[in-house]
Amino acid sequence: MKTALITGANKSIGFEAARQLLQHGYHVYLGSRDLQNGQQAADLLKAEGLAEVEPIQLDVTDSASIAAAREALGHKTSSLDVLINNAGILGSTSQPALTSSLGMIKEVFETNVFGVIAVTQAFIDLLRQSPAPRIVNVTSGLGSLTLHNDPSWKYYPVKGAAYQPSKAALNAYTIMLAYELRDTPFKVNAVDPGYTATDFNHHSGPGSVADAAARLVKAALLGPEGPTSQFFSDDNAPEKGISPW
Repeated sequence: MKTALITGANKSIGFEAARQLLQHGYHVYLGSRDLQNGQQAADLLKAEGLAEVEPIQLDVTDSASIAAAREALGHKTSSLDVLINNAGILGSTSQPALTSSLGMIKEVFETNVFGVIAVTQAFIDLLRQSPAPRIVNVTSGLGSLTLHNDPSWKYYPVKGAAYQPSKAALNAYTIMLAYELRDTPFKVNAVDPGYTATDFNHHSGPGSVADAAARLVKAALLGPEGPTSQFFSDDNAPEKGISPW
């Protein structure tokens, strides 16, 4: 049975991605910063008849938590087929470039960038044991530098000094990671789930959690001929599904 680890999966898009991968026959390790919340989420999925799910305590900003999660997973499986780096934070609602606190910006980068790097590096050995490993980095359309410099873009005024740059940095890391793994079976992609109604944005987005999660799962299920080092975004590039970086 194929296996998947999803960070920040106890609710919202991560939780729905877990549900959809379970429906595809995966065994899912449901990463949650709070283990009790993770257990409650796993119990909800089991109540739906989706039994192949286990919660795992994983705080992507805590090196000890990441190391413990890696050790725990190593006792459960010898390989990992999918890693979805989903955990992310927004930071303060207002993020002006000239007045945002450095502390807030660092906090956003700790989760959205450094957390992804730390988790990926910790679990890469298990991923290498898979015949077809997939890494999905959950980004945002707001991470596109090209679009942010285009006054005709519908989200052009939506600027911020922390969240948007953190996702641009995550996109850059995705490219570097995909390049390093270019001659292997890995597929490494950044996926924008779209402007989705979640707790993250006070349910202001028009998209559904099911559709958002399906975008992540689609990248997780790519076949051997599928693309790598891409920025998938149906919201920003509905015709081709690929966003400019």
